[in-house]
Amino acid sequence: MTAEAPTDLKGLAAELNAEFPALSPLERLKRLRETVPGRLVFTTSLGIEDQMITHLIFSNAIKIEVVTLDTGRLFPETYDLWRRTEEQYGKRIHAKYPNGEKLEELIEDQGIDGFYYAKEFRLACCGVRKIEPLGRALAGANGWVTGLRADQSANRSDMDFVGFDAVRGLVKANPLFDLTRAEIAAYTASESVPVNVLHDKGFLSIGCAPCTRALEPGEPERAGRWWWEDDTKRECGLHVPDATSVPKGARA
Repeated sequence: MTAEAPTDLKGLAAELNAEFPALSPLERLKRLRETVPGRLVFTTSLGIEDQMITHLIFSNAIKIEVVTLDTGRLFPETYDLWRRTEEQYGKRIHAKYPNGEKLEELIEDQGIDGFYYAKEFRLACCGVRKIEPLGRALAGANGWVTGLRADQSANRSDMDFVGFDAVRGLVKANPLFDLTRAEIAAYTASESVPVNVLHDKGFLSIGCAPCTRALEPGEPERAGRWWWEDDTKRECGLHVPDATSVPKGARA
């Protein structure tokens, strides 16, 4: 938390949460920027929701940092989209990478693809490649913007437009929370927003290449993520509010 941050970020989050339903996504981003002092960080995975938010931020010169977590295992198509997005808007998407020493230790311990063999191995991999870099991305920020939507999964439907992340001590805003995928797809098409070509090949939720597959007809949107695990609330830990889910050193 920065020195200029208000003492009651939790109360501020509650106020914004009450305001957001009546606002458009652009108005939500502008209101967030007007209300929350200090650094605001948007973390993008370069999925279609995040591309819409990136477009709104870059096209309207909103002072929100756009950051991606490069795990080192992304699809080639994702890196191509990253390049095309920077070229189209003339803006930089900042990158955070895994700690090299921790990554070497992880692979030495569980092998290059150890995450397939046990859920704890997969969570450890997400911890090194995503959670710890996220902590560095959000260090010193007062606000965090994400592309979460209520209808993506049962786990996410229980979240708010804006909440207070008690683990990281900041306001967490989801400006597309009430939009459907169809609405977002229509917007990105109408505004010529670059999107990942994998979306047209059945990859609706795109993460690391070894951990993402195309969906079968009728499957829910996030069924292609960590598909070999049995439970229905599969998350990497970025958006799990329980403090125990954030590995040591990953907290902002």
